[in-house]
Amino acid sequence: MRPITKLLIANRGEIALRIQFTARAMGIGTVAVFSDADSHATFVRAADEAVRIGPPPSAESYLRVDRIIDAARRTGADAIHPGFGFLAENSEFAGACAAAGLIFVGPSPEAISSMGSKKAAKRLVAAAGVPVVPGREPEDQSAESITEHALAVGFPLLLKASAGGGGKGMRVVSRAEDLLSAIEGAKREAKSAFGDDTLLVERYIERPRHVEIQILGDRHGNLLHLFERECSIQRRHQKIIEESPSPALDPDLRAKMGAAAVTVGKAVGYENAGTVEFILAQDGAFYFLEVNTRLQVEHPVTECVTGIDIVREQILIAQGQPLTFQQEDLRQNGHAVECRLYAEDADNHFLPTTGKLVDWFVPEMPGLRVDSGVEQGSEVGIHYDPMLAKVITHAPSRGEAIQKMIGALSHLSAEGLVTNREFLLRVLSHPEVRAGSTHTHFIDEHLAERPEDPKRAERERWAAVAATLAGRDHRKRDGRILPGLEPGFRNNPNRREWVEYRLADRHVRVEYAGLGSGKLAVSVDGSEHVVRDVSAEERQVSFEDEAGARRAFRVSRRADHWFVHAVGGSFTLVELPRFPEKQTSVAPGSCVAPMPGKVVKVVALEGTAVAAGDVLVVLEAMKMEHSVRAPEAGIVKQLLVSEGEQVEADAVLAIVGAAE
Repeated sequence: MRPITKLLIANRGEIALRIQFTARAMGIGTVAVFSDADSHATFVRAADEAVRIGPPPSAESYLRVDRIIDAARRTGADAIHPGFGFLAENSEFAGACAAAGLIFVGPSPEAISSMGSKKAAKRLVAAAGVPVVPGREPEDQSAESITEHALAVGFPLLLKASAGGGGKGMRVVSRAEDLLSAIEGAKREAKSAFGDDTLLVERYIERPRHVEIQILGDRHGNLLHLFERECSIQRRHQKIIEESPSPALDPDLRAKMGAAAVTVGKAVGYENAGTVEFILAQDGAFYFLEVNTRLQVEHPVTECVTGIDIVREQILIAQGQPLTFQQEDLRQNGHAVECRLYAEDADNHFLPTTGKLVDWFVPEMPGLRVDSGVEQGSEVGIHYDPMLAKVITHAPSRGEAIQKMIGALSHLSAEGLVTNREFLLRVLSHPEVRAGSTHTHFIDEHLAERPEDPKRAERERWAAVAATLAGRDHRKRDGRILPGLEPGFRNNPNRREWVEYRLADRHVRVEYAGLGSGKLAVSVDGSEHVVRDVSAEERQVSFEDEAGARRAFRVSRRADHWFVHAVGGSFTLVELPRFPEKQTSVAPGSCVAPMPGKVVKVVALEGTAVAAGDVLVVLEAMKMEHSVRAPEAGIVKQLLVSEGEQVEADAVLAIVGAAE
């Protein structure tokens, strides 16, 4: 056995902190590596040592094998943990670690290689007797050849990148006329994410569940599973809510899928932690999907229900120690749910968002775990995955775990940028989610659009009041105001003070005046209220309304932006100047970038005719692609960007004008 004394974590963010936590508990020193974008990040400060490895782009930092190996040598690290993403499933990286005399906390290079190729994995698994989805593996990767194979498989079908995972390089195709564009997009995405644009063609199983089995194997021949995780609630093939146990599995099916996962692991001689993924058809049949040869993002739900620290087991296995438990020793205890909190706009095609976290608050409650790499003041940029945190709840039953999650998310504040918090709450509150009747297209079918909220207007009014009271308190503390006078007093006791905000796509005007005895008259767009017992402390605003109800908010500010959080939702109000300057506007027909990002493809040509909705430019940010489309039919008058160019949000990319 070779003990690990210092562990370099070849990753960033929350997973780097998660691994540091267990390493510290085991008495193992930690080394962080970081890019320039992460120089002030929490995981860097939390490590025992930290080494800069390059500029922000992943290709120049977190994907640089040579710099990571060099950082290990310089710090005296004797092992490397890859986390997930980046180099975690790169067999060459695992091999380079071994060649440098470093322990790689993960499977062997051979296992990574055999499972990293979906073609090779599918053949190996089928030979072991585990069912696989019918499909084709085109040797000729030309668009013409892939099209021929696709037509033979039939529609609907799934184009899938042979390398990598995480939903990258995948396209569902239902019509022959969509094939060429889907092939092009899947290849481009796969090449960008994995450096390999090889595609497979598979029959698409409609409305399946996504169920995965966690496995652990040591180098002494022991291999077992830690039961299943249900991962069916997804968008764009990216999981957003996971749970364990799966509501779809009875004891018999659980045993069959667990045995199949172990068979897969033994077929490849698997060591360390891995995940065997299956799709579960409506008729109860299950099919092998892939093996993720790494720690999964959603591993906390398994830890909660089994009581096993998977990272600890990874480290022990890497040191050469045998597993200390057997399959019959394992039990599922209660139910765990995990939600991925992303910096993204769910109401705008899940576009990633960037900005500064001006408020980050996580409630304390039993059975709540939050794995996060951010803190108040953290900058969320364009270079990496937009996940802010994993919120995990554990309770005796599924219903209790879901209800606890709703409570946790309702009180959690992540203000300063748009997140999917409210979207997650909508998902969790859906009757079919409560019933456990979900599938991989659940979001597209049931939650594609935000439902009408009859109380939203009321919540917005009170949010505007909270922002105004916070601003009033701020001016009182910073100014020299005589007792009993309102800020802005102008020798007219009957004159109300006022402030105007932009809230979403409308303006909101709030007027207020003191009534004495600690009361304030407040008007919001003509809706009159009286509030009393106002408390406006650091980030906390509360007051009593005329009905005697106590209302509480978290309020934070950045420049002219007010961020108001309450259990009923989060609101961003932009305080408008009293004497606004003349604003300039972009030219009519301008197509602007909805987010900062990199131009990966320019589709249109200057002078060509386009229809409304035609793709003009494709942007990439936070590992996601977004197509910028023509707002109306016309002629492309100007193209203002080129492929490879980095652009800011709201930058004009092209101008479409009427045909002359």
